[in-house]
This record gives sequence, structure tokens and C-alpha cells, in this order.
Amino acid sequence: MNKSAMNEPGMNQPAPAPAPAPAPRKPPTGAFVFAGVMIALFFIGLMGLLYYGVKKSDTANRDALPSPLIGKPAPAFDLPLLHEPGKRLTLAELRGQPFVMNVWGSWCPECRVEHPVLSKFAMTKRVRFIGYDLKDAREDALRWLEQYGNPYLMVVADESGRTAIDWGIYGAPETFLVDGKGIVRWKHVGAVTDEIIENELVPLLDELDAGK
Repeated sequence: MNKSAMNEPGMNQPAPAPAPAPAPRKPPTGAFVFAGVMIALFFIGLMGLLYYGVKKSDTANRDALPSPLIGKPAPAFDLPLLHEPGKRLTLAELRGQPFVMNVWGSWCPECRVEHPVLSKFAMTKRVRFIGYDLKDAREDALRWLEQYGNPYLMVVADESGRTAIDWGIYGAPETFLVDGKGIVRWKHVGAVTDEIIENELVPLLDELDAGK
């Protein structure tokens, strides 16, 4: 091979060095640790709630959920009457004597279960019963009362459910006892039974009668 061929470009030239491999990316360990801690705390909290639910399921008053309203003034309301939509009822008009407010709806199966119990107690005239018809069509509510009876002194209608939010009402049935000063004294979530009336509601009414 002559010198001119050896000097031609590309002849007998060293191969280029390979490009260095990119350094491996380190995982964001801080973010992973934080996510792991949050997941662990979530499951710990969930297990705590499950344990509390199991413990409460063994008690007779498992439906008597605590309410932040107990011992505090009842939220004001101004709602139309179910039977006379042109008229309205306010909390202020009920002051002076205790009243029981029962939240119900024609769509509520448990309301049918408790209705005979409430009707029987309402007949004693021990306390005023106010019905609170929640998220119901007026025609359905009137038909329901006609079919099962109307134990209420008056029934207010909250078709939108907005006022129910102020009372911490989650559904139906729910029942409240409000004293003559407008203070919430008791709340029960779920169907009311004869035992609940005898063991919880009546003793509170006795206290109110005694001026406590």
C-alpha cells in the first residue's frame, strides 16, 4: 500500500470512543417515604374506625350518634308547611314549650318501621311532635301520611334539603328533642323504638318538666 493511500481520510484511523452511559436516575426517596407514611396513617385510621364501629355495634344505643348541636341553640329555620304551602313555620314560633322534631320522607323504609311507635307516643300528648319532610315531593308526602296516619301537630317541608344541613341531618329517620328555650337536648339517628322512647326520650322530658 502506498503512502498516499495510507494518508487518505478514514484509512487506519482509530475508532471513536463510545459515548458514556447516562448515570442512573435516583428515585425521589423523600416523596416515596412521605407517600408511604400517609398510606400507613390512612390504614391505621381506617382500622380504628372499624374497631370503633364493632365496639359500638354491641351497645343498645349504637344509633344514637353524638351531635355537635346537643346543648346548643337549635339552628333557625323558616320552612313552608306541607299541608299549607302558603304558610310558613319558624323556630321562633315553637319556643316556649319542648317539641320533638322527626325527620322523615315517603322514600324512607325505616320511617315506616318507626311510624307506629311515634304515632302511639304522640297520642299521649306528652310533647308536641313536628314532622320534618325531607327531600320529598309534596304529593308523595301527603299520600304517605294519608296511608299511614299523621301524628304530627305540623309538618314542614324541606324539598331542597338546605336547612337540613344546618341541623346536621344526614338522612331519615332522625329525631330531635328541643326544649322550650330552643336548645337541642337529644338526637337519635335511625328508627325510634318503644325502648328508646322509654329509656331516652321520656327521662329527658321528665327533666324538662322538673325545670332541669
